[in-house]
Amino acid sequence: MTEMFDPNIPQTCPVHAKPDHPKVPQQKVGILLANLGTPDNYDYWSMRRYLGEFLSDRRVIDYSSFLWQPLLQLIILTSRPFRSGAAYKSIWNEAEGESPLMTITKAQTAKIKETMTARYGDNVVVDFCMRYGNPSTKSKVREMVRQGCTKILFFPLYPHYAGATSATANDQFFRALMDEKWQPIARVVEPYFEKPAYIEALAQSVEKAYAAADKKPDVLVCSYHGVPKRYLMQGDPYHCQCQKTTRLLKERLGWDDTQIVTTFQSKFGPEEWLKPYTVEEVARLAEEDGKKSIAVIAPAFSADCIETLEEINEEIKESFEEAGGEDFLYIPCLNDDDAHIAALSSLIEDNLQGWLE
Repeated sequence: MTEMFDPNIPQTCPVHAKPDHPKVPQQKVGILLANLGTPDNYDYWSMRRYLGEFLSDRRVIDYSSFLWQPLLQLIILTSRPFRSGAAYKSIWNEAEGESPLMTITKAQTAKIKETMTARYGDNVVVDFCMRYGNPSTKSKVREMVRQGCTKILFFPLYPHYAGATSATANDQFFRALMDEKWQPIARVVEPYFEKPAYIEALAQSVEKAYAAADKKPDVLVCSYHGVPKRYLMQGDPYHCQCQKTTRLLKERLGWDDTQIVTTFQSKFGPEEWLKPYTVEEVARLAEEDGKKSIAVIAPAFSADCIETLEEINEEIKESFEEAGGEDFLYIPCLNDDDAHIAALSSLIEDNLQGWLE
């Protein structure tokens, strides 16, 4: 039987309790950052496990399981792990034996932990989890409880709300809480797509990239991860939040509508997704509008990953160049940039009010 608390954490009897009362750790507040996830490796079986978990999530693919699962298990997961594995291999951090998303999330967590510890001392525990793959949400909630966290602030690292991102991360967090004998009090950080500090961090990243570029891009493409258009019609606010981020970024940069566009990438399956599709729009910009130099930024991703490092830097770049484009500039995600860490830390501090001062 697993002990409720970590025996390596100092424990004492609660105040006013009898001497024979079970000892418990000092009460702490957990700050649990959450990102999408990553395979453990790029081999076939690692990819199959990861894709199987991801594509079986009804928040991601909401087709009838009776129809979807046979297609997924017998066809998609037979071939797709090879293609996805090759894509991951092209960007893999071989030195650390992990994906770039894992490397960056670790760096973000370390910097946020440093900031939180400097402000709150040993009253906080800062860690991260993944919705799919490892470290799992359940394992990290369990670990925080064992360390004495009676309150947990859960922070999905998605600037924009979507059922397939924020909602499924929250679902998994609350499922993990259901397994705890002593269930922590919980809060969830809201999406931050319009927060001034986030917009400022985005704007600074654009300004730095443009200043360092040999040639100023003709247009900035804000490429967001796509979702089926049907989700928008069913009430998902993701599309509207993405559009607002682009507008606020444009206003902060002092640009007009001709200098920035919103697009959506990573279409999957036969149905219509949010448009315009990035891979088609960059080609149209080159062919029809004569834009020979563009920059692409991915505001919906808090960390560079397969969709940015491989899809944007390879597939989308290739589409632009084949259509006659010449200069393609990818502006990295905010990652562990100091302005980004400051923005995330400020959100955390706002949400800790009443718990820690």
